[in-house]
Amino acid sequence: MMSPAAPDPLPIRVLIVDDHVMVRDGIRALLSRQADMEVAGEACNGAEAIAMFRQLSPDVTLMDVQMPGVGGVEAIAEIRRIAADARILVLTTYPGDANAVRALRAGAAGYLLKNGIRSELVDAIRSVHSGRRAVSSDIAHELATHALDEPLTQREIAILRLVADGHANKQIARHLNLSVETIKAQLKTIFNKLGVHDRTHAVTLAARRGYIDPFAPG
Repeated sequence: MMSPAAPDPLPIRVLIVDDHVMVRDGIRALLSRQADMEVAGEACNGAEAIAMFRQLSPDVTLMDVQMPGVGGVEAIAEIRRIAADARILVLTTYPGDANAVRALRAGAAGYLLKNGIRSELVDAIRSVHSGRRAVSSDIAHELATHALDEPLTQREIAILRLVADGHANKQIARHLNLSVETIKAQLKTIFNKLGVHDRTHAVTLAARRGYIDPFAPG
């Protein structure tokens, strides 16, 4: 006598969080072709993501990083506060080890770049759903490369943001209520940490690693 066939497993319910409609549409189309996945809902910013997570309790949340209002990292931290076992996969255009470290420390289980959506996303969702981590190879390389580097402090990042906005040392000192000599000393420390010799290269490297967004309003 044949035993009854096992029921099909429930599909992985995915919440898509991104402020670009075309990105959400593309992900939805990709997931619709997977027999073991379904889109539970969509959100366009961090605040909406938190509300949708409370309402839907998705199995996996795909989270953009840079969004208006509440950003991705803040939303990750809040969702993990709501549900400690929430499985969140960052999907972003922003590379850099500093960005990835912030997201992973907030509670993300993975970090993918959007240029790898077609080749990596589906497998990454399955990995995160099963309790494993999923990190793009480029990001994993950056994390390994800078694992032993001393990170920039919040004050050093604030100084670099002002440098990126074109402020001179006197203006930075006035803005942060510090002496010009302190700013000069801090810049020297920043240069040493980043392995550069001037302000332009410091801003360029800090942006590439995800410490600052040089295009964000000051």
